[in-house]
Amino acid sequence: QVQLVESGGGLVQAGGSLRLSCAASVRIFSINVMGWYRQAPGKQRELVATITSGGRTNYAGSVKGRAIISRDNAKKTVYLQMNSLKPEDTAVYYCNALMAVGDYWGQGTQVTVSS
Repeated sequence: QVQLVESGGGLVQAGGSLRLSCAASVRIFSINVMGWYRQAPGKQRELVATITSGGRTNYAGSVKGRAIISRDNAKKTVYLQMNSLKPEDTAVYYCNALMAVGDYWGQGTQVTVSS
């Protein structure tokens, strides 16, 4: 069983920045892909960014150039730095770990961007 705990969400003005953290209960170098997803009210959950165990990153077009996903294996933590935030970035952000043995999700952290 893998537990993921997100933190760092909050209320921020448009144009501001936030750094989200996802702390894993296992060593993350063993996790094939870790990612951030988000779900806005009334919308489906969507990909924000992923990072592989080898460090390869992938971003949704809507955040490309504004988001940076990174990982610290020693701290068992994955980060999502979001800059130039827009009201449309408002959502619950979820951390995901994709492993050979399963697919795990955190409980989510709310990000609200005011205009």
